[in-house]
Amino acid sequence: MLTTADFKRGLVIQLDNAPCLILDHTTQSPSARGGNTLVKIKYRNLLTAQVLEKTFKAGDKVDEADFERRKGQFLYPSGDGGVFMDLENYEQYEIGEELFEPVQGYLLEGTDVQLGLFQGRVVSIDPPMVVELNVTETAPAIKNATATAQTKEALLETGLRIQVPGYLESGERIKVDTREGRFVSRA
Repeated sequence: MLTTADFKRGLVIQLDNAPCLILDHTTQSPSARGGNTLVKIKYRNLLTAQVLEKTFKAGDKVDEADFERRKGQFLYPSGDGGVFMDLENYEQYEIGEELFEPVQGYLLEGTDVQLGLFQGRVVSIDPPMVVELNVTETAPAIKNATATAQTKEALLETGLRIQVPGYLESGERIKVDTREGRFVSRA
């Protein structure tokens, strides 16, 4: 059992029989005498991917979810989903489109990921924060692109399309931030 004092970003608690990842939390002290301190959380239900908010009174107890993070590896795409392997016990999981689609643009075969398991079932896939990918197609380099902050669209080897600086050319290797889907730097 956890109390509201244990709440922090990244903690997985169980609400309504589902694992919920705490995205943000705030504490509100009342101005009136005798009022209870309130703890508000913003969380993501890992089964439905909904982002919701909930308010607790200070000291309320919640269950910790039967949630486990494990090192995994992306093996190959399969239909609309993908196949991942748990690197601890070498068990393979076939992941459906709803979990695979948001991360597929960042994954090459053999990429290490973090798998979130709830009651033996994969409910979340976290790619590395930064991945290196090749630019397969983009417009020619723009002259004097270093003087101005012009961007252009580029197609990466995974099929992902992002905005890159004007000086990049096809065939270059770049670093991409997986949280925001943006260009970081040349690799």
